[in-house]
Amino acid sequence: MKQQRHKFKFIVLLIACMLCGAGYAQQNTGATNSYKKRVLETTEVDFLSSYYSQNGDNAAVTGGIGTEELTDVTGTIIVSVPLNDDDILTIDAVVSAYTSASSSNVDPFDGSERADSFVASTGASRSDVWTNLSGTYTHSSDDRNTMYSGNLSVSSEYDYFSFGFGGGLTKLFNEKNTEVSINANIFLDTWTPIYPTELRPFASGANGLDNGFFLNKTITGNTDYSPTFEKFTDETRNSYSVGLGFSQILGKNLQGSLALDFVKQDGLLSTPFQRVYFADIADSFIQEFQLADAIEQLPDSRFKVAGGGRLNWYINESVVLRSYYRYYFDDWGINSHTASVEVPIKLTDKFTVYPSYRFYQQSATDYFYGYEEAFSTDTFYTSDYDLSKYSANQFGMGVSYTDIFTKMHVWKLGLKSIDVKFYKYDRNTTFSSSIVTAGFKFVMD
Repeated sequence: MKQQRHKFKFIVLLIACMLCGAGYAQQNTGATNSYKKRVLETTEVDFLSSYYSQNGDNAAVTGGIGTEELTDVTGTIIVSVPLNDDDILTIDAVVSAYTSASSSNVDPFDGSERADSFVASTGASRSDVWTNLSGTYTHSSDDRNTMYSGNLSVSSEYDYFSFGFGGGLTKLFNEKNTEVSINANIFLDTWTPIYPTELRPFASGANGLDNGFFLNKTITGNTDYSPTFEKFTDETRNSYSVGLGFSQILGKNLQGSLALDFVKQDGLLSTPFQRVYFADIADSFIQEFQLADAIEQLPDSRFKVAGGGRLNWYINESVVLRSYYRYYFDDWGINSHTASVEVPIKLTDKFTVYPSYRFYQQSATDYFYGYEEAFSTDTFYTSDYDLSKYSANQFGMGVSYTDIFTKMHVWKLGLKSIDVKFYKYDRNTTFSSSIVTAGFKFVMD
């Protein structure tokens, strides 16, 4: 497996060098003294928001059983500023606030109700806020055939902090009918591990039942509760990605593109607060809540490869057919297929509707076990159904309003477009979700 990963790394580096060499070998044939159109005429401001909700009965926090109920409200502002004719600076700020029944059961005993994996705890662990701030600088050559970009990002949540950076190169050929791109990104994450509350007293082999947490609680079922629990020593996770893209105008009404992505991750890839229940250990309970036998254990490295393509067919001035397919695999044993279609239909000069459908299917990771299917002698195990075998369908509908003349104004901002979309997602497990998004694009007068 290590040899296979080294081969992939070599291929990535070789392709990257070839693309960069081809980019620099091309001569600048543009007339630099002629009129040059600005890449971005004026400052643009996007306000995006979404409301997401989900439910299911296979929460990873409670070992593959229990409520997955979650709601999330997200707000995003994106500001794109033209620094001059060739350069653009884009600032992207996101705040996401969620309430999660499953994550509330990291400590199911901190609420006022009896502990139960199918009932959300009312304690402080049931909600949190995720924030992200990123900046991207983009430079275009005088002939607009070459574009360079660089980006930085920081994000934080209650149990981790992430810092990321990267860059990209895009080249246009064949009178801008052909586009080739390469991008690379690195994310350096630091965890502040939070473990299931009943396991904490047993860290490093301690006799947890003598701890104050258990002194005022009654254990039923297997009263000799003695899990083996060690804290993770590595609290970092690093991710490295390289993406290659190719786009070609195939005809007057047809455009296609291909993409190939490689991702390498190292470090803490397990989620510290996700429980696992073993088949060979008797169950222990406090109230109606089953106590963890262990926490999720996954390898400390992962290599992912995804390749796919898009084909857009402009049927006429009113209808476009957008199709997409992607194949994915990794060295954890997951293989997946994604296929989607979207059909924008232009009703008037200003209004367009977007019906869409997406199908997804994946195999299970080698380390997935359902509730009480893993054994204590196993080395790696998880009961996270995101890593299980499943298929899913997603139906969507969107509506877009566009006013190229920006007649409506808010302060010094002219309204350019409004987009509202709704998606309904269902797995062939018990999991389902829905999301409503709204976006408003303004341009500075």
